[in-house]
Amino acid sequence: MWVKLCCLLLYFLALFVLARVFEAVAWYESGFLATQLVDPVALSFRKLRTILECRGLGHSGLPEKKDVRELVEKSGDLMEGELYSALKEEEASESVSSTNFSGEMHFYELVEDTKDGIWLVQVIANDRSPLVGKVHWEKMVKKVSRFGIRTGTFNCSSDPRYCRRRGWLKSTLIMSVPQTSTSKGKVMLKEYSGRKIEVEHIFKWITAHAASRIKTIYNSEHLKEEWNKSDQYRVKIYLFANLDQPPAFFSALSVKFTGRVEFIFVNVENWDNKSYMAEIGVYKTPSYILRTPEGIYRYGNNTGEFISLRAMDSFLRSLQPEVNDLFVLSLVLVNLMAWMDLFITQGATIKRFVVLISTLGTYNSLLIISWLPVIGFLQLPYLDSFYEYSLKLFRYSNTTTLASWVRADWMFYSSHPALFLSTYLGHGLLIDYFEKKRRRNNNTDEVNANNLEWLSSLWDWYTSYLFHPIASFQHFPFDSDWDEDPDLFLERLAFPDLWLHPLIPTDYIKNLPMWRFKYLGVHSDEEVLETFQDSESDSDSENKEVFSSEKEVSEDDDLNAFHSRSAGGPRCGAETCSCASKYCHHEPYERKARSYGSYSTAGDMEPDWSAWPSEMLHCTECVVCLENFANGCLLMGLPCGHVFHQNCIVMWLAGGRHCCPVCRWASYKKKQPYTHPQPLSSDTPS
Repeated sequence: MWVKLCCLLLYFLALFVLARVFEAVAWYESGFLATQLVDPVALSFRKLRTILECRGLGHSGLPEKKDVRELVEKSGDLMEGELYSALKEEEASESVSSTNFSGEMHFYELVEDTKDGIWLVQVIANDRSPLVGKVHWEKMVKKVSRFGIRTGTFNCSSDPRYCRRRGWLKSTLIMSVPQTSTSKGKVMLKEYSGRKIEVEHIFKWITAHAASRIKTIYNSEHLKEEWNKSDQYRVKIYLFANLDQPPAFFSALSVKFTGRVEFIFVNVENWDNKSYMAEIGVYKTPSYILRTPEGIYRYGNNTGEFISLRAMDSFLRSLQPEVNDLFVLSLVLVNLMAWMDLFITQGATIKRFVVLISTLGTYNSLLIISWLPVIGFLQLPYLDSFYEYSLKLFRYSNTTTLASWVRADWMFYSSHPALFLSTYLGHGLLIDYFEKKRRRNNNTDEVNANNLEWLSSLWDWYTSYLFHPIASFQHFPFDSDWDEDPDLFLERLAFPDLWLHPLIPTDYIKNLPMWRFKYLGVHSDEEVLETFQDSESDSDSENKEVFSSEKEVSEDDDLNAFHSRSAGGPRCGAETCSCASKYCHHEPYERKARSYGSYSTAGDMEPDWSAWPSEMLHCTECVVCLENFANGCLLMGLPCGHVFHQNCIVMWLAGGRHCCPVCRWASYKKKQPYTHPQPLSSDTPS
């Protein structure tokens, strides 16, 4: 994860440097920077009209270039970057989609239940033609969509009863605007009553209703009163301009940031005394002033701060973000980091995509799970101070010059997605090249693995995990009665050689208990190896000998040899071993002691049972080789409690028979241990 995070930070640094290179190239070729001011006098009439349309100012009654130029100057300073963006947006003739409402619920869900946007809906009455023709409606949709206004068409033939209830008996235009200045307030529907069905007149009607939500100040006394209000944590943005109404982008942003930022329009058209403006730091008009509890910020002085909807929206989002904005940002960053796995992972192509899908699922799941407590944490009422301090930190950090560069780069790369994707791909290929070179120097074989080899290894792992996901029997949280009968029955059903044996790892063999067999009163040099921990080194050496001999003898030969050895006598006789059925059913100790018969030892000595693990059953013969335990030999026990020679049982288990030779209990599954009662001092073996 940290490697991918470092790669992503390097990518962002490369994007920042690349943007500065583009600025240097543009300055070298054209002689200007994106932040350089443009003189409107030097622009053509078409470019001036394009700027006004992007800012949302009507120009239908201004036939002369001089009037259009003055209107551009009154709305704000023009920069080279804004001019370039406006001309590019005009050349890109992309068709904007419009919603077709299917009925009342669809209309209510999208229009009346949307509290932070403006809707323009054309209602077509039954057996009537639309109020705005198809050509003019397409122009209208394209014009208002650049200000974030969504459009749609409601045909009353799909729901005539709802149209009659609403009073829509003729074709008309409906506009929905939030009624209050609070977030998630009521929505107000307004119907167009104008006589002229033209794009410019309809647009004036829309901007007039949107501007009515903005607080307007007409004199200095009102400005002084508003400026000195004690709104400690409210963010306000003032527009000082000599205009009849604020631009459409300013009004659209006031709807979008309802409840977060207060928009105030100061009309200085008929002001005689502007001394108070100088007192608060406003020396020229038009000016966009952001007032926060931390101070005053003049919008338009830094990189990328254009007089447009997109630029100011990015600026205000960085200062006063919503929780949803932070979630979307974290979602983009996490997915960009996860996609780095496609280049960091080496080997087969299929392996890369499998790892990528796994990483995407894991990272997105963890992101959503981690956001749930954060959202609940922010809902607590006594955390308002923490929330306000967090917003204050955002305001401090995002009013710096570095933050303005980051916002400008974000707008540049988001408007050129092909450049963003190509640089990401190039960065990933560089990571892939250096990672492949590093692993080749380390002599790793996975770099040269092909798809078939990797799929084969993946299938082996999957089948092994599917049949038996837990190799060790020692890490079970609890034991239940279901482990006794049903699982044992299934294991016995799966045992016949005609069935496919599951692929079970043999790692559990090294965890089986091992100890030395001893007689009481007999001393040997190997007495120090009494427990499993003390005999670990000997067991490792004997395991190596067993596995080396296993390579020379096939599995079938071992199985035939075992059957030939066990053909002449019982597997586990009641006279010689406690592996008898009555012994496995844990009968009283006195009965079991008498069932042993003779130990078959030269001196009839008693074994030292104190060295045996408590869960192991007492016996003196190995049923695999049918030989008695010699003094000092190494023994190994299975989870069921039966005991064998260590060499014999390892050969049995390594041959693929992962069960007890006596009771067929799975050798990797834990079983309820049997506790031996303490023998009386008078008890002696018969």
